[in-house]
Amino acid sequence: MEDEDELEALRRKKLEELQLHQQQRMAEEAQTAQLDAQKQSILRQILTPEARERLGRIQLTYPEVAENVSSQLILLAQSGRVQSVIDDNTLRQILRKILPKKREIKIERR
Repeated sequence: MEDEDELEALRRKKLEELQLHQQQRMAEEAQTAQLDAQKQSILRQILTPEARERLGRIQLTYPEVAENVSSQLILLAQSGRVQSVIDDNTLRQILRKILPKKREIKIERR
């Protein structure tokens, strides 16, 4: 009987741990989703639709660059250093300075 009680207590403890872990994970996901929504809201305010579209395409090819640019733009907006809406041309200029240069591959035959 004691073994069964101990086994049941261990099961209950493990179930409680799993439930707590699940709740923590769900809370983290909700917080991440909320932060992402806030970022998107700020970007909607400071970027034209064309610039947002370009940033989305950059996100597909260079996710770390897009995240870096987005974060920098958000910080600038929050500090009040963005005076007007950033259009596509301005964003392209910013990206030109950040994106890695294309390497030219030259094949020589002998």
